[in-house]
Amino acid sequence: MSNTAFAKANPPPVVYTSDHLSRRDFDRLARYIFDYSGIKMPPTKMTMLEGRLRRRVKACGLSSFDEYCAFLFDHDGLEHESIYLIDAVTTNKTDFYREPNHFQHMLDHALPHYANAGVNRLRIWSSACSTGAEPYTIAMVMETFAKTGKRMDYQILATDLSTEVLDMARTGIYPSDQLVPVPPEQRARFVMQPRDKTRNEVRIHPKLRSRVSFARLNLMDARYPVGDKMHIIFCRNVLIYFDKPTQEKVLSRLCECLLPGGFLYIGHSESAAGMNLPITQVANTVFRKL
Repeated sequence: MSNTAFAKANPPPVVYTSDHLSRRDFDRLARYIFDYSGIKMPPTKMTMLEGRLRRRVKACGLSSFDEYCAFLFDHDGLEHESIYLIDAVTTNKTDFYREPNHFQHMLDHALPHYANAGVNRLRIWSSACSTGAEPYTIAMVMETFAKTGKRMDYQILATDLSTEVLDMARTGIYPSDQLVPVPPEQRARFVMQPRDKTRNEVRIHPKLRSRVSFARLNLMDARYPVGDKMHIIFCRNVLIYFDKPTQEKVLSRLCECLLPGGFLYIGHSESAAGMNLPITQVANTVFRKL
Protein backbone atom coordinates (compact mmCIF):
# COMPACT_ATOMS: atom_id res chain seq x y z
CA MET A 1 0.00 0.00 0.00
CA SER A 2 1.33 3.43 -0.92
CA ASN A 3 1.97 6.04 1.71
CA THR A 4 -0.90 8.14 0.34
CA ALA A 5 -3.34 5.25 0.46
CA PHE A 6 -2.18 4.35 3.96
CA ALA A 7 -2.74 7.93 5.14
CA LYS A 8 -6.25 7.98 3.72
CA ALA A 9 -7.07 4.67 5.33
CA ASN A 10 -5.57 5.70 8.65
CA PRO A 11 -6.17 9.43 9.21
CA PRO A 12 -4.53 10.99 12.26
CA PRO A 13 -6.75 11.12 15.31
CA VAL A 14 -8.78 14.31 15.64
CA VAL A 15 -7.94 16.26 18.79
CA TYR A 16 -11.02 17.99 20.15
CA THR A 17 -10.50 21.04 22.36
CA SER A 18 -13.00 21.89 25.04
CA ASP A 19 -15.54 24.60 24.27
CA HIS A 20 -16.34 24.91 27.95
CA LEU A 21 -14.51 25.92 31.08
CA SER A 22 -13.44 23.08 33.30
CA ARG A 23 -14.36 23.48 36.94
CA ARG A 24 -10.64 23.70 37.78
CA ASP A 25 -10.08 26.56 35.34
CA PHE A 26 -13.27 28.33 36.44
CA ASP A 27 -12.09 28.17 40.05
CA ARG A 28 -8.69 29.60 39.09
CA LEU A 29 -10.31 32.43 37.14
CA ALA A 30 -12.84 33.15 39.89
CA ARG A 31 -10.10 33.31 42.51
CA TYR A 32 -8.00 35.67 40.40
CA ILE A 33 -10.97 37.91 39.54
CA PHE A 34 -11.94 38.16 43.21
CA ASP A 35 -8.39 38.89 44.39
CA TYR A 36 -7.88 41.52 41.67
CA SER A 37 -11.24 43.24 41.58
CA GLY A 38 -13.26 42.07 44.59
CA ILE A 39 -15.96 40.77 42.24
CA LYS A 40 -17.54 37.55 43.47
CA MET A 41 -17.79 34.82 40.84
CA PRO A 42 -19.84 31.90 42.24
CA PRO A 43 -20.22 28.64 40.24
CA THR A 44 -23.67 29.77 39.07
CA LYS A 45 -21.86 32.33 36.88
CA MET A 46 -19.75 29.77 34.99
CA THR A 47 -21.85 29.98 31.81
CA MET A 48 -21.82 33.78 31.96
CA LEU A 49 -18.02 33.79 32.33
CA GLU A 50 -17.65 31.44 29.36
CA GLY A 51 -19.75 33.71 27.20
CA ARG A 52 -17.82 36.83 28.14
CA LEU A 53 -14.39 35.25 27.64
CA ARG A 54 -14.93 33.63 24.23
CA ARG A 55 -13.89 36.84 22.49
CA ARG A 56 -10.70 36.99 24.57
CA VAL A 57 -9.83 33.38 23.72
CA LYS A 58 -10.11 34.22 20.03
CA ALA A 59 -8.30 37.56 20.39
CA CYS A 60 -5.32 35.75 21.96
CA GLY A 61 -5.16 33.38 18.99
CA LEU A 62 -6.12 30.38 21.11
CA SER A 63 -8.57 27.59 20.35
CA SER A 64 -9.99 26.64 23.74
CA PHE A 65 -10.56 27.73 27.30
CA ASP A 66 -7.97 25.14 28.33
CA GLU A 67 -5.32 26.92 26.25
CA TYR A 68 -6.46 30.35 27.45
CA CYS A 69 -6.19 29.41 31.12
CA ALA A 70 -2.83 27.72 30.56
CA PHE A 71 -1.66 30.94 28.87
CA LEU A 72 -2.88 33.02 31.82
CA PHE A 73 -1.71 30.94 34.75
CA ASP A 74 1.13 28.77 33.45
CA HIS A 75 2.86 31.05 30.93
CA ASP A 76 2.68 34.50 32.56
CA GLY A 77 -0.10 35.65 30.26
CA LEU A 78 -1.74 37.68 33.01
CA GLU A 79 0.97 40.32 32.73
CA HIS A 80 -0.52 41.33 29.37
CA GLU A 81 -4.06 39.99 29.59
CA SER A 82 -5.27 41.03 33.05
CA ILE A 83 -6.76 44.38 31.95
CA TYR A 84 -8.67 42.73 29.09
CA LEU A 85 -9.82 39.87 31.31
CA ILE A 86 -11.21 42.26 33.91
CA ASP A 87 -12.82 44.41 31.19
CA ALA A 88 -14.62 41.30 29.96
CA VAL A 89 -16.07 40.32 33.33
CA THR A 90 -17.10 43.70 34.75
CA THR A 91 -20.77 44.68 34.58
CA ASN A 92 -21.29 48.20 33.29
CA LYS A 93 -24.96 49.02 33.53
CA THR A 94 -25.47 52.76 33.84
CA ASP A 95 -28.07 55.40 33.10
CA PHE A 96 -28.35 59.17 33.23
CA TYR A 97 -30.14 60.24 36.41
CA ARG A 98 -30.08 56.68 37.73
CA GLU A 99 -31.53 56.65 41.26
CA PRO A 100 -32.61 60.29 40.88
CA ASN A 101 -33.22 60.87 44.61
CA HIS A 102 -29.46 61.14 45.08
CA PHE A 103 -29.19 63.96 42.58
CA GLN A 104 -32.17 65.72 44.11
CA HIS A 105 -30.54 65.42 47.54
CA MET A 106 -27.35 66.87 46.12
CA LEU A 107 -29.27 69.78 44.62
CA ASP A 108 -31.44 70.46 47.69
CA HIS A 109 -29.00 69.77 50.53
CA ALA A 110 -25.34 69.10 49.69
CA LEU A 111 -24.77 72.01 47.32
CA PRO A 112 -26.67 74.61 49.40
CA HIS A 113 -24.65 73.47 52.43
CA TYR A 114 -21.38 74.19 50.69
CA ALA A 115 -22.62 77.41 49.08
CA ASN A 116 -23.81 78.74 52.45
CA ALA A 117 -20.49 77.76 54.02
CA GLY A 118 -18.66 79.91 51.49
CA VAL A 119 -17.01 77.02 49.64
CA ASN A 120 -16.36 78.23 46.11
CA ARG A 121 -14.72 75.16 44.59
CA LEU A 122 -15.93 71.57 44.91
CA ARG A 123 -14.10 68.31 44.26
CA ILE A 124 -16.47 65.49 43.39
CA TRP A 125 -15.59 61.85 42.72
CA SER A 126 -17.62 59.32 40.73
CA SER A 127 -15.71 56.22 41.82
CA ALA A 128 -17.42 53.63 39.59
CA CYS A 129 -18.33 55.78 36.63
CA SER A 130 -18.83 53.08 33.97
CA THR A 131 -19.49 54.72 30.57
CA GLY A 132 -19.84 58.18 32.08
CA ALA A 133 -23.56 58.74 32.64
CA GLU A 134 -23.07 59.37 36.37
CA PRO A 135 -20.31 62.02 36.22
CA TYR A 136 -22.03 63.84 33.36
CA THR A 137 -25.28 63.81 35.33
CA ILE A 138 -23.39 65.28 38.30
CA ALA A 139 -22.09 68.03 36.03
CA MET A 140 -25.65 68.77 34.88
CA VAL A 141 -26.73 69.08 38.51
CA MET A 142 -23.86 71.49 39.21
CA GLU A 143 -24.82 73.67 36.25
CA THR A 144 -28.48 73.57 37.26
CA PHE A 145 -27.58 74.69 40.78
CA ALA A 146 -25.57 77.57 39.32
CA LYS A 147 -28.81 78.99 37.92
CA THR A 148 -29.87 79.74 41.51
CA GLY A 149 -27.16 82.40 41.53
CA LYS A 150 -24.82 80.38 43.74
CA ARG A 151 -22.31 79.28 41.15
CA MET A 152 -19.36 77.26 42.42
CA ASP A 153 -16.33 76.13 40.50
CA TYR A 154 -16.07 72.36 40.40
CA GLN A 155 -14.06 69.46 39.05
CA ILE A 156 -15.28 65.89 38.77
CA LEU A 157 -12.96 62.89 38.92
CA ALA A 158 -14.49 59.83 37.27
CA THR A 159 -12.79 56.47 37.73
CA ASP A 160 -13.49 52.87 36.85
CA LEU A 161 -11.70 49.55 36.71
CA SER A 162 -12.55 48.96 33.05
CA THR A 163 -10.42 50.70 30.43
CA GLU A 164 -13.01 49.90 27.78
CA VAL A 165 -15.82 51.85 29.44
CA LEU A 166 -13.48 54.73 30.27
CA ASP A 167 -12.62 55.08 26.57
CA MET A 168 -16.34 55.26 25.79
CA ALA A 169 -16.96 57.77 28.59
CA ARG A 170 -14.27 60.15 27.36
CA THR A 171 -16.01 60.53 24.00
CA GLY A 172 -19.27 61.64 25.63
CA ILE A 173 -21.21 60.01 22.79
CA TYR A 174 -24.36 58.03 23.61
CA PRO A 175 -27.39 56.51 21.88
CA SER A 176 -30.13 59.12 21.79
CA ASP A 177 -32.56 57.08 23.85
CA GLN A 178 -30.08 56.85 26.72
CA LEU A 179 -30.62 60.58 27.37
CA VAL A 180 -34.40 60.21 27.79
CA PRO A 181 -34.18 60.44 31.64
CA VAL A 182 -32.51 63.86 31.38
CA PRO A 183 -35.02 66.70 31.86
CA PRO A 184 -35.82 68.44 28.53
CA GLU A 185 -34.40 71.79 29.65
CA GLN A 186 -31.08 70.14 30.50
CA ARG A 187 -31.05 68.14 27.25
CA ALA A 188 -31.44 71.41 25.37
CA ARG A 189 -28.51 72.98 27.24
CA PHE A 190 -26.06 70.12 27.58
CA VAL A 191 -26.67 67.64 24.75
CA MET A 192 -25.55 68.24 21.17
CA GLN A 193 -27.53 66.77 18.29
CA PRO A 194 -25.72 65.35 15.22
CA ARG A 195 -25.81 67.24 11.93
CA ASP A 196 -26.72 63.96 10.26
CA LYS A 197 -30.24 63.38 11.58
CA THR A 198 -30.09 59.69 10.63
CA ARG A 199 -27.47 59.07 13.30
CA ASN A 200 -29.16 57.83 16.46
CA GLU A 201 -26.61 59.32 18.81
CA VAL A 202 -25.87 62.53 20.70
CA ARG A 203 -22.87 64.02 22.45
CA ILE A 204 -22.42 65.73 25.80
CA HIS A 205 -21.57 69.42 25.44
CA PRO A 206 -17.85 70.31 25.70
CA LYS A 207 -18.65 72.60 28.64
CA LEU A 208 -19.51 69.53 30.72
CA ARG A 209 -16.86 67.25 29.25
CA SER A 210 -14.20 69.76 30.28
CA ARG A 211 -15.30 69.42 33.91
CA VAL A 212 -14.75 65.65 34.06
CA SER A 213 -11.39 63.89 34.25
CA PHE A 214 -11.36 60.14 33.65
CA ALA A 215 -8.81 57.71 35.08
CA ARG A 216 -8.49 54.00 35.79
CA LEU A 217 -8.65 53.06 39.46
CA ASN A 218 -9.08 49.71 41.19
CA LEU A 219 -11.15 49.92 44.38
CA MET A 220 -9.20 46.88 45.62
CA ASP A 221 -6.01 48.97 45.86
CA ALA A 222 -4.72 49.65 49.37
CA ARG A 223 -4.97 53.40 48.81
CA TYR A 224 -6.68 55.69 46.31
CA PRO A 225 -4.35 58.27 44.71
CA VAL A 226 -7.02 60.90 44.01
CA GLY A 227 -5.23 63.99 45.29
CA ASP A 228 -6.92 66.43 47.66
CA LYS A 229 -9.87 65.22 49.70
CA MET A 230 -13.32 65.27 48.15
CA HIS A 231 -16.45 67.20 49.10
CA ILE A 232 -18.76 64.61 47.53
CA ILE A 233 -18.19 60.96 46.60
CA PHE A 234 -20.50 58.70 44.62
CA CYS A 235 -19.91 54.93 44.92
CA ARG A 236 -23.11 53.38 43.68
CA ASN A 237 -24.08 49.90 42.56
CA VAL A 238 -20.60 48.43 42.75
CA LEU A 239 -20.52 47.37 46.40
CA ILE A 240 -23.16 44.73 45.63
CA TYR A 241 -20.49 42.72 43.78
CA PHE A 242 -18.28 42.54 46.90
CA ASP A 243 -18.56 40.46 50.04
CA LYS A 244 -19.21 42.26 53.34
CA PRO A 245 -15.56 42.55 54.51
CA THR A 246 -14.55 43.96 51.11
CA GLN A 247 -17.44 46.43 51.18
CA GLU A 248 -16.27 47.74 54.53
CA LYS A 249 -12.66 48.07 53.35
CA VAL A 250 -13.71 49.99 50.25
CA LEU A 251 -16.02 52.32 52.17
CA SER A 252 -13.31 52.92 54.78
CA ARG A 253 -10.84 53.94 52.06
CA LEU A 254 -13.43 56.18 50.44
CA CYS A 255 -14.02 57.88 53.79
CA GLU A 256 -10.28 58.58 54.00
CA CYS A 257 -10.66 60.54 50.75
CA LEU A 258 -13.67 62.53 51.99
CA LEU A 259 -13.49 65.83 53.83
CA PRO A 260 -15.13 66.06 57.28
CA GLY A 261 -18.79 66.88 56.67
CA GLY A 262 -18.51 65.57 53.12
CA PHE A 263 -21.31 63.60 51.46
CA LEU A 264 -21.14 59.94 50.40
CA TYR A 265 -23.77 58.39 48.12
CA ILE A 266 -24.10 54.61 47.73
CA GLY A 267 -26.59 52.57 45.70
CA HIS A 268 -30.17 52.09 46.86
CA SER A 269 -29.63 48.33 47.07
CA GLU A 270 -26.48 48.76 49.19
CA SER A 271 -25.96 49.28 52.90
CA ALA A 272 -23.33 50.40 55.40
CA ALA A 273 -25.21 48.93 58.35
CA GLY A 274 -23.06 47.32 61.00
CA MET A 275 -19.81 48.73 59.62
CA ASN A 276 -17.29 50.64 61.68
CA LEU A 277 -17.11 53.78 59.56
CA PRO A 278 -16.75 57.50 60.41
CA ILE A 279 -20.06 58.42 58.80
CA THR A 280 -23.65 59.09 59.79
CA GLN A 281 -26.71 58.50 57.64
CA VAL A 282 -28.59 61.66 56.65
CA ALA A 283 -30.99 60.25 54.04
CA ASN A 284 -31.69 56.96 52.30
CA THR A 285 -28.22 55.65 51.25
CA VAL A 286 -26.75 59.12 51.82
CA PHE A 287 -24.07 59.65 54.49
CA ARG A 288 -21.91 62.46 55.88
CA LYS A 289 -18.45 62.05 57.27
CA LEU A 290 -18.10 62.84 60.95
